Amino acid sequence: MGVRGIVAGAGIAALLLSASSAFADVCVGSCGTSGADGVVTLSPTGNATYQWISTAGGITGAGTIASVGNGGGSTADGSTLTTVDFAASAGKALTFFFNYVTSDGQGSSGNFTDYGWAELQTSSGSHVAWLFTARTEPSGNISPGQGLPADDSTLTPSSSAIIPGPPTWSPLGAYSGWCYGGTGNGCGYTGWIESAYTIASSGNYRIVFGVTNWLDNQYDTGLAFDGVSVGGVPISGGSVPEPATMGVALMGMGLLYGMLRARKAKSAA
Repeated sequence: MGVRGIVAGAGIAALLLSASSAFADVCVGSCGTSGADGVVTLSPTGNATYQWISTAGGITGAGTIASVGNGGGSTADGSTLTTVDFAASAGKALTFFFNYVTSDGQGSSGNFTDYGWAELQTSSGSHVAWLFTARTEPSGNISPGQGLPADDSTLTPSSSAIIPGPPTWSPLGAYSGWCYGGTGNGCGYTGWIESAYTIASSGNYRIVFGVTNWLDNQYDTGLAFDGVSVGGVPISGGSVPEPATMGVALMGMGLLYGMLRARKAKSAA
């Protein structure tokens, strides 16, 4: 093909990679998909799997809300998952289910209160709304989380007390089935809660899910979530790219096909 052809081919490959990344969820830390597992059943959507993020296998400093941080812990870790960008019209309902699961109770010191959250952003990353915040508490509502931003969404059920006990759930890794401080100190899970938010202005958006350890990287915490939809239409990492993105990808494939055809014709001459 020659150097020029190789460079052009590499450029097209980069173009295609860029196009494909525009319609893929982005994980920082530890993310996955699971079926019913331990205390986390399948969600009310009826889907056969749900998505999750966890501090187990997370990255130091990740998963925090900027104004809250991680308590100053030098080893505190976490994870985020950013959804594909999606278009939404004003007045459309954005809904999904979440389940906050933690093995990190408060203990006698009252510290180590891990937290999780979901934020609606514009496609350029600007804050729009807090779809929920959740934090380890021995009693009372887990969402909105103590010391965290208030929920801008409506939660169903509106009360979100922890279901106490050492939670068994594979995404918690080595701390599945453990409970710091013992039962009654905040370990457990919320069960599935629906978050509903009405889009105020038409535009392109994304959702960021986050979870973080507080002060340390022990006794992990995670979020299960499922059924993210706008106006009843699901969004997912497997969604079809926007027409403009698809056009770029097709153009790149057309150029690559043309190069290969020209090379074949030259070889046959």
